[in-house]
Amino acid sequence: MNVQDTYDVAVIGYGPTGATAANLLGQLGLKVVVIERDSDIYSRARAISTDEEVMRIWQSIGLADRLQRDMLPGRPVAFVDANGRPFIETVAVGRGCGHPSQQFLYQPAVDQVLRDGVARFANVEVLLEHECLRVANRGDDVELMLAELSTDTIKRLSARYVIAADGGSSPTRGLLGIGYSGRTYAERWVVIDTKVIKEWDAHDRLRFHCNPARPTVDCPTPLGHHRWEYPAKAGEDEKDLVSDEAVWKVLREQGITPEHVEVLRAVVYSHHVRVADRWRVGRVFLAGDAAHAMPPWIGQGMSAGVRDAANLCWKLAAVLRGQAPDALLDSYAAERKPHVTEVTRRAVLVGRVITERRRLLAAIRNHVVRTVTSIPGANAVGQKMWWIPDARYGHGFFAAAHAAVGWQIPQPTVDGVPLDDLLDRRWTLLHTGAPPAGVRAWSDIGVARLRVTEPSLVQWLRRRRADAVVLRPDGFIYAATSSGQPMPVPPAGLNVTALTGAPA
Repeated sequence: MNVQDTYDVAVIGYGPTGATAANLLGQLGLKVVVIERDSDIYSRARAISTDEEVMRIWQSIGLADRLQRDMLPGRPVAFVDANGRPFIETVAVGRGCGHPSQQFLYQPAVDQVLRDGVARFANVEVLLEHECLRVANRGDDVELMLAELSTDTIKRLSARYVIAADGGSSPTRGLLGIGYSGRTYAERWVVIDTKVIKEWDAHDRLRFHCNPARPTVDCPTPLGHHRWEYPAKAGEDEKDLVSDEAVWKVLREQGITPEHVEVLRAVVYSHHVRVADRWRVGRVFLAGDAAHAMPPWIGQGMSAGVRDAANLCWKLAAVLRGQAPDALLDSYAAERKPHVTEVTRRAVLVGRVITERRRLLAAIRNHVVRTVTSIPGANAVGQKMWWIPDARYGHGFFAAAHAAVGWQIPQPTVDGVPLDDLLDRRWTLLHTGAPPAGVRAWSDIGVARLRVTEPSLVQWLRRRRADAVVLRPDGFIYAATSSGQPMPVPPAGLNVTALTGAPA
């Protein structure tokens, strides 16, 4: 057993959440180790979509343009009845993040780009084929015991902090004795992933077939792939469900034949709604599926994990540099957990709409929703109620309440540069007129200042009655003021500088 150097952060798990965290921490100049049990990227396409807010996170690590090349943006979404007639037909409404509102993706391709991004950073070490056997808080750091699977040897590392992004079955969560409460739905679902040989009508759009006899999700994925998902009927054997005969029976019901697609794989899985009882134990944090699991109906499982990483990593860097007290890290779960809970609630709601089996209720649903969505503007209003919730945190590391506090600021282009690139992940005070009283206190602790003149951003701030705001490095508004009122004072213990370079 050998002892290696202490790292700033150890990331356990190298899926999208862990790889995003490794990119963020690597870019921040921290010394990072990534620990992954498998030898290569998991070949099965699990996540199939993401959104503009997640693309904005990937923009911050310089990978959005590359990822975009392998995605399908802005595809229509339709909920159709048993006869294939839409009762909802829409495109996801954008929120001004500077990216397409919804993107369909092929997860193995996303994983590869994220890992290629990590390879840019000499300060990030990746240990594939290593299994974490022990995680123990020791006061000022965390001890990790690893099994190197290729050589059957044991090694020991230490890190100041640990992010456990090791999936829904998270061994780390088990080692820490953290509960994972919620429910698993009894109904099993079949997933068929295919390679497209010949395109067909509507091959490039997402359709939820809300047929009481067999609800089915019909989803495009880029790079020439397509997916179907549908529930197994009571008494159907799993081996029979994924047989060639059963798979092609379902596909032919959709008008798909072997001349259209090649079946790559068919698997059976169950939906889960679970949240870890605690997201932090000492210096160890859970993220992604290790912290929460949700049904796939609004495509937010992977995206929620990427949001976790974006929320946590800048805070870890600030604490490691001595720019903020360790208590800042308690705001991670306080901010993310309610948002994840609301996303999960909406995913469950959409799932109920899709999978209604009672024919009378399904007929009423189709008629009522078709009537409502025929009203101009109804789809946009409906999306605010049942699709991805706003990028806003109601509680956490924020100043006193103001209508603008807790919101993520939109991202227009300013003088030809996307706003986030201009701000460069720094604490920044934005103001639309003269600087507010109290600005000096922020300047004294290293906060940059910028006057806003871009029209759409000025209007967005005015709708929230804000003349000046202080942005955190993740683009969320920490403090705001209006009508000539002074800016709230900085929080105790915060002494910020641009979050670049090595920690102190």
